Amino acid sequence: MKAGQVHPAAMGLREWALLLTLSVLWGGSFFLGKVALAELPPLTLVLGRTGFAAAALWPVVLAAGHGVPRKIGVWRAFFVMGLLNNLIPFGLIFWGQTRIASGLASILNATTPLFTIVVAHLLTRDERMTGDKLGGVLLGFAGVAVMVGPDALFGGFGAGVAGQAAVLGAALSYGFASVYGRRFRAMGLPPLVTAAGQITATTAMVVPLALLVDRPWSFAAPPQAATWGAVLGLALLCTALGYALYFRILAVAGATNIALVTFLIPASAILLGATILGERLAVRHFAGLALIGLGLAAIDGRLPAALRRRSRRRSEPPPVVPPAG
Repeated sequence: MKAGQVHPAAMGLREWALLLTLSVLWGGSFFLGKVALAELPPLTLVLGRTGFAAAALWPVVLAAGHGVPRKIGVWRAFFVMGLLNNLIPFGLIFWGQTRIASGLASILNATTPLFTIVVAHLLTRDERMTGDKLGGVLLGFAGVAVMVGPDALFGGFGAGVAGQAAVLGAALSYGFASVYGRRFRAMGLPPLVTAAGQITATTAMVVPLALLVDRPWSFAAPPQAATWGAVLGLALLCTALGYALYFRILAVAGATNIALVTFLIPASAILLGATILGERLAVRHFAGLALIGLGLAAIDGRLPAALRRRSRRRSEPPPVVPPAG
């Protein structure tokens, strides 16, 4: 899979503002997902999230004057993007959240830029691995090792470790999606159309899976109002609005920059999980997050460049001042 060659641009003030907004929306998705999972199984929740989002997006697309794509190649790309960017990661994250706290899930999801760097290096020509990026990836994965802790090595593959592994699998899928999604700019599709198309494709794929695996008709009772509110929040805010912002940023800033949103997500997810759900994280989880943050600072490149400039200035001999007279 070779993505079309798109040169990533520097993040401007507008892109950073959109990225921060997106991080709040997606940080809330971990909290809302945890609320809905109290009554709904993972695949049914994926169906509700993408189904309502698709229903909300298409009227906006048509009102904006965009048509529904008719080319088979475009819809093929929507289905691949829906698989990589929605079906696989949503399913894995929701399943993982049945075993781990929402805050921890958001921290593990912050490894997405690390996987994106590796995937982009292997599959693109213009987002290659550099020394700074390699160092950042190594730091980030050291943070993952710290977060997972000794349980994975000495305590067996228990429910908690399985949940963490599922969220890491979702982060890897997002990495592939970030690189694959670059081709939509070359197709000339507006961000709203891309968002609606890939969410619609996801809904079509998840319907038979949810019916086969979850058997919604066998639920003991219909969902409560809080569950419906969480599903609608996931669909309308975290998905419909979130992906409209996502594809707008991706088209301008590239796969590596858009992946930085996942490091901003844990702040809101941890705050909501702690204040409303009563979740508590261990010290090693925050230590791991700090290592991931250092890794992302190295990947960004500006911090290492600033340190190198400062080191050069210190090593330069002082200017020679000629004697007076």
